[in-house]
Amino acid sequence: MTTTDAALAADIDATCRLTGEFTLRSGQVSTEYFDKYLFESDPQLLARVAREVAQLLPGDADLLGALEMGGIPIATAVSQLVGIPVVFVRKKAKEYGTAKLAEGPDFAGKRVVLIEDVVTTGGAVRDATRALREGGAIVEVVVCAIDRSPAGENPLADVELEVRPVLTKADLDAARASA
Repeated sequence: MTTTDAALAADIDATCRLTGEFTLRSGQVSTEYFDKYLFESDPQLLARVAREVAQLLPGDADLLGALEMGGIPIATAVSQLVGIPVVFVRKKAKEYGTAKLAEGPDFAGKRVVLIEDVVTTGGAVRDATRALREGGAIVEVVVCAIDRSPAGENPLADVELEVRPVLTKADLDAARASA
């Protein structure tokens, strides 16, 4: 079990696993989908996930990078627990107002730990990592609530990013099997 809260996997699985036919952001088709908004909208489950994410943060983090949209509630809850400010990272820069890709404090020269809800192939995380690095951020770690990439594989190795999951798909499958 990845998380120190063994009951969390069972509760997340029971709340968030949907079955059917779903097209993922990567374009892959899956018969299962983990609807993260079902735990992110539940104050108790979100608080439990945030506590686990906080334990996985590297000690030298200057900022939390909340990926639009699912990473925002998690990063905000974690920020309240640990006192690290959040930079909100858009999928693409706004075309109006400040026209920024990332909102919040200046991140140039800062160690930004990305916070994401679900990682499968890492496409959104990869895009955010590249954009933040281009802006001068030091990005080495992403902490995610659920890593559903194949066991033993790091889908973000190509951008030299360490993935620290609260739960893996194997953890959720094990929780389902023991239910």
